[in-house]
Amino acid sequence: MKVTEHIQKAQGKTLISFEVLPPLKGKSINSLYNTLDPLMEFNPPFINVTYHRSEYMYKLQEGKTFRKVVVRKRPGTVGICAAIMNKYQVDAVPHIICGGFTQDDTEDALIDLHYLGVNNVLALRGDAMHSESMFIPEEDGHNYASDLVSQISRMNKGVYLAEELRNSYPTDFCVGVAGYPEKHGEAPNMKTDLKYLKRKVELGAGFIVTQMFFDNQKYFDFVARCRAEGINVPIIPGLKPISTHKHLTLIPRIFNVDLPDDLADAVENAADNKAVRQVGKEWCIAQCKELLEHNVPVLHFYTMGRIATFQQIVKAIL
Repeated sequence: MKVTEHIQKAQGKTLISFEVLPPLKGKSINSLYNTLDPLMEFNPPFINVTYHRSEYMYKLQEGKTFRKVVVRKRPGTVGICAAIMNKYQVDAVPHIICGGFTQDDTEDALIDLHYLGVNNVLALRGDAMHSESMFIPEEDGHNYASDLVSQISRMNKGVYLAEELRNSYPTDFCVGVAGYPEKHGEAPNMKTDLKYLKRKVELGAGFIVTQMFFDNQKYFDFVARCRAEGINVPIIPGLKPISTHKHLTLIPRIFNVDLPDDLADAVENAADNKAVRQVGKEWCIAQCKELLEHNVPVLHFYTMGRIATFQQIVKAIL
């Protein structure tokens, strides 16, 4: 079932969903099941699965020359989605990214997903590689998520890259995209950011999942501005509790997200990371309760492997 259909079927009831990481290369699929098993009691209608692009490293060879080596730390998103759907009968939402993919690579990945019965995707540009100061697409790849949405929408109409194909079968993907309540870090302002978000919706995006935020008013204001711009698809709030002292500097720098004064003060005054996790959990619970009062369509949690914390959060709000 499509994400949008799950939301419609809920008839105003807020759903719970989670985002998980593929296991590190060399790890068993059981490491993922150990993450998901405790979350199934909350009946998530869908699970998001991230995709991590390849990186490059240079290894010193004999003769003091360097060889470029491709490194993929978390492969297997397509297979993981199939495993999730088979084991739990829960819909999977794989991330499809621009970085590291040519258009042909993207088409092949989408064909594989279509064969497997995966009919939801989250279309993202993806981050720059650690060795790059800015995002650089693959040759013949997409530079923007809007281009990726456009390609998926064309496939939904039976239009593939090979123009000579005749009577090609259309895919049926429900496409999600990212939204930024505090604007994308590379956008000059919110107005410009919303213009491009609206463009993705016009090209075929059916729902939006937001970047994490810690001030609910910023989400409410973002939704209001989207509606004023004519963006009327479901806007799903993304949530992640703070768990370490380092998050005070990492989250604002990496995600372009502000932390409210009260939250920042509480984290700074926490004696250790165990105390920080308690602060983060309580703050997230309060966020969730207020969001539930506003009848958000879904509470979407970025788990990052900390399952016990999310169990406690969800149990506290249900």
